[in-house]
Amino acid sequence: MTTTSASRREITFVVNGQPETVRVYPMERLLDVLRQNLKLTGTKEGCGEGECGACSVFIDGVLALSCLIPVAQAEGATITTIEGVVADPRFRALPEAFLEGGAAQCGICTPGMIMAAVHLLEKNPQPAMNEIREGLAGNLCRCTGYLQIMEAVAESARRSASA
Repeated sequence: MTTTSASRREITFVVNGQPETVRVYPMERLLDVLRQNLKLTGTKEGCGEGECGACSVFIDGVLALSCLIPVAQAEGATITTIEGVVADPRFRALPEAFLEGGAAQCGICTPGMIMAAVHLLEKNPQPAMNEIREGLAGNLCRCTGYLQIMEAVAESARRSASA
């Protein structure tokens, strides 16, 4: 099948609070549009199959795997990427705790882990370690192991509680 430029169409959505319109093929992956068209390279591709969580974003407040979503499905949506999360003062302690605790090694899984942690902490600001483990369960890390990551989430929750 040959794709022509006539197959492209305008897709409009809000990304990290900014209205965006891109002219793309509707079946392009949201991940690729975010990274290539909008230059939001914080969202990573780990597996490209929806198994690792590295490409996680929020779409209308729901944690989603951007490598599995055709950009046409995001039309009209509000999308938050890792760039939007780390710019939010409510979550400043999370990336700091990841860095300080050695929870970020190669960096591929880190954005997805932080997105999953935000999702968890918004629902449960003071999770127990088993709840953190469950909240991060859809994310794979090949470098650090999970203990430092879980400890970083717990530390972030402690800091947020005392702030």
